[in-house]
Amino acid sequence: MNKQLVTKDNSLIGASYSLGVVEQRLIFLAIIEAREQKTLIEAGGLLRIYAQSYAKQFDVEKHTSYEAMKRAVEGLYEAGFAYSKIDERSGKIGHYKSRWVDKIGYIDDLGCVELVFASDVIPLITRLEARYTEYELKQVVGLQSEYAIRLYELIIQWRSVGKTNPISLTELREKLGLVDEYKRIEAFKRRVLDLAVKQINEHTDINVAYEQHKNGRVITGFTFRFKVKKDKKKIVAEVADDGANNDIYTIEGLNDKQLGRIARNPSFVADYNELVSSTSPAGQDMKVWEVEMIKRLKEDALQFKKRPIKEYLVY
Repeated sequence: MNKQLVTKDNSLIGASYSLGVVEQRLIFLAIIEAREQKTLIEAGGLLRIYAQSYAKQFDVEKHTSYEAMKRAVEGLYEAGFAYSKIDERSGKIGHYKSRWVDKIGYIDDLGCVELVFASDVIPLITRLEARYTEYELKQVVGLQSEYAIRLYELIIQWRSVGKTNPISLTELREKLGLVDEYKRIEAFKRRVLDLAVKQINEHTDINVAYEQHKNGRVITGFTFRFKVKKDKKKIVAEVADDGANNDIYTIEGLNDKQLGRIARNPSFVADYNELVSSTSPAGQDMKVWEVEMIKRLKEDALQFKKRPIKEYLVY
């Protein structure tokens, strides 16, 4: 079975925009449809996204999918994005704004949405050279937060190195399409960043954690570190071979070094970050977090029951 690949020029991946989950999903399916036509789509080329296809890809009822797609038509027509790209003639970086679509509508009798990509979008999804990012659609199918989808795309540009460059809080907010929402850092972390990281760790092929950068006590930016997940069967096999007690639901036989590795695992952080306040020392500093979690694991490992403890050893 052919992989369904979402491929975007990196300038589009790094663009600033705000789209809901359904709007982003329509874009994904349209990109795949454009690729499967096997010829470069031209300006004015019409693409159809059927409710049946949406329902199958995202595991929802056909009627529900069509109603969601119809509601998304207006939002996608009004939506735009800002991006930067090297001008081919001058070699200078140009800063542009564009709409996603020139035309979009729905046909009740066919149960589909029709759209025509804007002329600026077409080369950013079809005429790809060196700087582009590609991933399988299945990696974002389980993401229910629009910010999780965007953050996943932003992070996997750095797949070859396993961590992003530092990104300022202002730039990250822009790329996630946030204007006036969640201005307080506590709300931004709880409602946007931590939620997105948790969904990415649960539903995609990577485990991610972030490091905060500060100017004094003020958070100014983040660096995201991530690793591609190993196969679950391999995880259990490797843990069983590490010389520790084979009961992967306990911490028996684990030393402080192994407990520290568990506490640092991005999935563990995402699963249990609600145990500490985001403004507390453990919520601000990974080293303090690690010490605190080792202490709690030793005191009462039974409070950590979201998955077998020893699964967190391998990442």
